[in-house]
Amino acid sequence: MRSISLFLRSVTKSLILIITLTFAGVYASHAQSVAEGATLYKQKCTSCHALDKKVVGPALKGISDRHTEEWLIKWIVNAPAMIASGDKEAVAIATEYKPLVMSAFPELTPDNVKSILAYIKAEETKPAAVAGPVSGSGDGSAATSEQGVSTLELIGVISIAIIALLVIFVLNRVIKSLERVALQKQGVVLEEEVVRGSAYKKLLKNKKFIFFIVLILIIFLGSAGWKGMWETGVHTGYQPVQPIKFSHQLHAGINKIDCQYCHSGASKSKNASIPSLNVCMNCHNYVQATEKYNGEISPEIQKIYKALDYNPETKVYGPNTKPVEWIRIHNLQDFAYFNHSQHVKVAGIACQKCHGPIQTMSEVYQYSPLTMKWCINCHRETEVNHKGNAYYDRLIAAHSKLKNGEKPTAAVMGGLECGKCHY
Repeated sequence: MRSISLFLRSVTKSLILIITLTFAGVYASHAQSVAEGATLYKQKCTSCHALDKKVVGPALKGISDRHTEEWLIKWIVNAPAMIASGDKEAVAIATEYKPLVMSAFPELTPDNVKSILAYIKAEETKPAAVAGPVSGSGDGSAATSEQGVSTLELIGVISIAIIALLVIFVLNRVIKSLERVALQKQGVVLEEEVVRGSAYKKLLKNKKFIFFIVLILIIFLGSAGWKGMWETGVHTGYQPVQPIKFSHQLHAGINKIDCQYCHSGASKSKNASIPSLNVCMNCHNYVQATEKYNGEISPEIQKIYKALDYNPETKVYGPNTKPVEWIRIHNLQDFAYFNHSQHVKVAGIACQKCHGPIQTMSEVYQYSPLTMKWCINCHRETEVNHKGNAYYDRLIAAHSKLKNGEKPTAAVMGGLECGKCHY
């Protein structure tokens, strides 16, 4: 009987491990493929296709049912070649949409295409109520469900895991009961279980145990207090709700818009500056993101139009304009001076050095602690590129004058820069 229980326990542990690894693998691979597909779909497909309606090309909903996966991979990678080869399905599509021809995407691998198809399939199975705007999605960017499996699938996985754990718990209880019965039949006298209350009372009277608990509490509370005081004024992870859900993931990540196209002040002034809505309108005169909103303009883009009193149908601006009240995220103490241009233009530091992977953020948050220690460590590690740098050229010129016995003025050392006096 003992060997049977040991065998059942080993089998139980193996089952738990297999179930966990299986679910984790399925979830991770599916989530990764759908997330990759969402990104590629926005980059390659949205200019000509929508999921549920015909745009330039056909609606993509149900495309996996209309064509085989093998055919779709060949078609998406090189449609012109398939048409030229005389493929019946390719020729039929080309005839229907003539003179338009689908572009070739030789940079896409078969796995990339499968990810796009997985994303389309995930969108097909998503309930209609979820198709509206989602917090942090920006102007029509991917909803949360695009970044992983659907809610129904996740609930199913969790339910199966809970049921499996309950079954294992019951089996263990049954095994223990059978072991006790078997031992009793063999004449083995079993000790009664010790009442736990008495053990607790003994522990409470044990001075060494009490001293140990008090010592642990003092260490814990002291560490927590020290950490709290040390991190006062540090707002790492700060993520306020903005008036417009602007997605850096969509604009800087997927569409690869350069940071300084919007934050033009970063290379020439102390502040990076928040772009005016006119900069937004350079694109959103044409890009209106109607796909996910039943043909209506994205509500986030409508906020831009409302602030500018702009009519997208007549393309006329009205007089009732009002500013967008953005909430500042990155704040330095009043006694700290930071100049963006010195770091961006002179030092050539990338925005991600301080702001983190901004191109992956659907909603911006403070990535770095912005503490004095953090800044000093960066200055210790960052090498100075002095070649062709006007700032260091002036320093060298000043040192040359000192060597020759001349007296350089403050102007030579940059004393005429506005930022020296005007914060």
